[in-house]
Amino acid sequence: MTKSLTSPKVENSEQAQAVIYLRVSTKEQAEMGGEAEGYSIPAQREACIRKASSLGAIVSNEFVDRGESAKSADRPELQKLLDFVTTQPIRYVIVHKVDRLARNRADDVTINLALQKAGAQLVSVTENIDETPSGILLHGIMSSIAEFYSRNLANEVIKGSVQKAKSGGTPSRAPIGYLNVRSIEQGREVRGVEIDPVRGPIMAWAFDAYATGDWTLRDLLAEVTDKGLTSNPGPNTPSKPLGLSHFHHLLRHPYYMGIVRYCGVLYQGKHQPLVSKEIWQKVQDRLSASNFAGEKRRVHPHYLKGSVFCGQCGSSLVVSHTKNRHGKTYPYFICIGRQQRRTNCTQKAIFIDHTEEAITDYYSTVQLADEQIVQIRAFVINELQKMRTDTDRERSVQDTRLRKLKTERKILLDAHYAGAIPLELLKSEQSRITQGIEVAESRLEAINKGFDVAETNLRRALQLVADCETAYREAPNPIRRQFNQAFFKQLLIDENYKVTGELAKPFDILLGEELRQAAALKAVDDLREAVDKVLEEQSDRIETGDCELALVGAGLGSSESLTSYLGQGLKYETMVGTRGLEPPTSAV
Repeated sequence: MTKSLTSPKVENSEQAQAVIYLRVSTKEQAEMGGEAEGYSIPAQREACIRKASSLGAIVSNEFVDRGESAKSADRPELQKLLDFVTTQPIRYVIVHKVDRLARNRADDVTINLALQKAGAQLVSVTENIDETPSGILLHGIMSSIAEFYSRNLANEVIKGSVQKAKSGGTPSRAPIGYLNVRSIEQGREVRGVEIDPVRGPIMAWAFDAYATGDWTLRDLLAEVTDKGLTSNPGPNTPSKPLGLSHFHHLLRHPYYMGIVRYCGVLYQGKHQPLVSKEIWQKVQDRLSASNFAGEKRRVHPHYLKGSVFCGQCGSSLVVSHTKNRHGKTYPYFICIGRQQRRTNCTQKAIFIDHTEEAITDYYSTVQLADEQIVQIRAFVINELQKMRTDTDRERSVQDTRLRKLKTERKILLDAHYAGAIPLELLKSEQSRITQGIEVAESRLEAINKGFDVAETNLRRALQLVADCETAYREAPNPIRRQFNQAFFKQLLIDENYKVTGELAKPFDILLGEELRQAAALKAVDDLREAVDKVLEEQSDRIETGDCELALVGAGLGSSESLTSYLGQGLKYETMVGTRGLEPPTSAV
């Protein structure tokens, strides 16, 4: 702020003209004690005016930078001062100390050259700086001391902040969804971070919602804004809605999954994560896969849109409406490849209601019979049990790898702090180690939990395919859409309403012919083994020709039925005819 002032000793207009420059580094200093200018600026002003009086000069103007660092000369009031002295006959530029003007030698030289060119002399209240050789020497020494102080202070601040980040603290302002808080513990102030009770749950929901793939970034921003998500208010700035770029930046921030990023280095934070690493990574993958600035709004006017494709050229089918001469509207699916002439497709438009019925009927072709479900469930669970026995070695390998990577990360950070490794190399190596740790942790998690989850998901998937046609027919449209997306990568339908589906995982495996045959063969082998075992144990009955009684007693049915089912003769060829025999049990 610039002011016109007059020093106490104003005798005549022929007195030398002087200006004073005042500065404090922070807003807190400028407002300390509730005073309009704090304590430092009035003290500097008073000392500078006294100095002007001792020089017999009139203080015509003052220039005050409040809350501006001297690291850079690009300060608004300082630049006004330099412009002012070039147009006015100023004899003295008075500062309280040299470090009020500049804290690096390059800026100090530049400012002094500008003052000398304008014919003004720099005067320090507390330092004996003048145009004499000793004064110039002292000026250079004080300028160097100011630069050393500034750089050393910055280095100490960074060192303290790095140490805080290493211990899991937050060295800077926490992002939206968190609050920086202060508390008194054992007589000293402790600064920490807590989840914002208003913005925190909204940010957590935003991550979960975007990870589903059902939201565009713009739609999601509009939704969270309606829910009340705004920026954190400052001392002099109110909260306001977020911009798209700011919101995108927040979704990229690793802080929400518990990671502190400082000076390009990642540290495990002490704060409570708002989202899991898996959800955070899904969001990153979605953001990377789509250019958020060009992301288009997606609308699903029909539940089949996005699932059905042209049976002739494979292009998407889109909804269209046609009116007849009586004004009645008919909804159709039309091939977008033909509509936009991107292909040579000739497939005609198809009625939407006929398409819906064709898709529903197609579900009867993918469901499994009860006998097949029993066989597949037994086969897959048996394979899972075999895999369990092979996991001990894998677990040991991943445990060793995880310990090695964590040790390597600690050594790497220590080397960086010691100045042995540059930041770019640290970032590259840290990225490699982090990826390795994530892979090892995910493998261990899969080893520890994967089998139970796989078995549970297998049972659920088999329940779905048991009677998927009935379930699909009775489901509401949003659930039908989820059915189609879960079961199929795409559904091709031609103008004759013939449907061909490409199954998605895991249904491509569960409903595939290869698994069905393997499960059936395994069931036959198990049955043959059980029959042979019974006949061996009941050899006395076989000697008397009473084979049927042995098989029926073991719950395996008759020899005639088993021979037909297995497709081959049994190990024992001495069989008798059918005599009051039970059919094969459901277990068979």
